[in-house]
Amino acid sequence: MIYTRKNSGTCSSSTTVEIEGDIIKNVSVEGGCNGNLKGIAKLCEGKNVDEIIGALKGTTCGFKNTSCPDQIALALIEAKQKQG
Repeated sequence: MIYTRKNSGTCSSSTTVEIEGDIIKNVSVEGGCNGNLKGIAKLCEGKNVDEIIGALKGTTCGFKNTSCPDQIALALIEAKQKQG
């Protein structure tokens, strides 16, 4: 399943996740800090969805109450809910 979520509160505009069952196949983020987000995406690939949600959810960026990694976690949560 491929799911795209519009980001909120970050300099990135959207996050796309591809999951198969409970495993993350691919993560891509539009905008944001390109190199850092490519690295985070590679670290997510092949991992369990819940493991990555637990690691990234609640991460903040500077004075913001969210971050691109937090937005990845939110996209994974929504994709998992939609997947059923």
